[in-house]
Amino acid sequence: MTAAVSPARGKRAPRPRRPPDDGWREFVTPEGVDLRLRIGSFSERAGAFILDALIIVGVLIGLSLLLAALAWRTGMKDTAEAAAVIWLLGFFLLRNFYFVGFEMRTGAATPGKRAMGLRVAARDGGRLTASAVFARNAMREIEVFLPMSFLFATGMGVDAALVVLGAIWSGVFVLFPLFNRDRLRLGDLAAGTMVIKAPRRVLRPDLARDGPSLVGGIAFTEAQLDAYGVKELHVLENVLRKGDRRVVAEVSTRIRVKIGWDAPLEVSDKTFLAAYYAGLRARLESRLLFGHRRADKFDRP
Repeated sequence: MTAAVSPARGKRAPRPRRPPDDGWREFVTPEGVDLRLRIGSFSERAGAFILDALIIVGVLIGLSLLLAALAWRTGMKDTAEAAAVIWLLGFFLLRNFYFVGFEMRTGAATPGKRAMGLRVAARDGGRLTASAVFARNAMREIEVFLPMSFLFATGMGVDAALVVLGAIWSGVFVLFPLFNRDRLRLGDLAAGTMVIKAPRRVLRPDLARDGPSLVGGIAFTEAQLDAYGVKELHVLENVLRKGDRRVVAEVSTRIRVKIGWDAPLEVSDKTFLAAYYAGLRARLESRLLFGHRRADKFDRP
């Protein structure tokens, strides 16, 4: 008598399919502000680098023409040699400080990144530091410019094996972002940074230009919302969670005095605090997306 064989025996359960990656990531700041940001795609980052490289080449061509005209006008051999030295120095400074200079400015983006709607951000949600910018761009020398020097050294007495090594090296580092979920290059891993999609439009209207913004039926101006920072936002959240009437009334009075809100209070103190909390949180989040992080009320907006 043969045993019945289960029809499901020997068959593996189908693996659950992973949802397609839409590029959006949870981005929680050290203060607990939860944002959702979209990372820059490989094609967007490549396009930004190509635009920046074209700008660098254009500047170098202009510098070369200027130095060539100077050498031709003087007609001196020493001038030509000096011009060559100046060109090499200019190329070194340009390729090393072009990216650093732009990414340390407000907006944390080179002209190429701005054109593609990208900016650099710290992966831990904190402020983008100068050391992180230096680290991510110092690695570019190893990732791009060093192997490129091998590739363009053909016919200059360089062994063919070095040229092949440079080609392989370049391919590995160029394609590296394709093999990690957040499209990070080696410089991003070393510096703790990432490239995100920056919003092209402001998230909130210019309150100073368009007038007060209604939050929960109460109007706050931009200046009134800029009176506090992230630290005070968390204090206000704790006050609202505890719900102590006396504390709520005291904090409501302090805020109204601080922001110069002298309109008659037609709602409860708790409703006023909840409205101000919502407006302050939205204001801080919108500024953070553009690289402006205000730690507390003493930090300049």
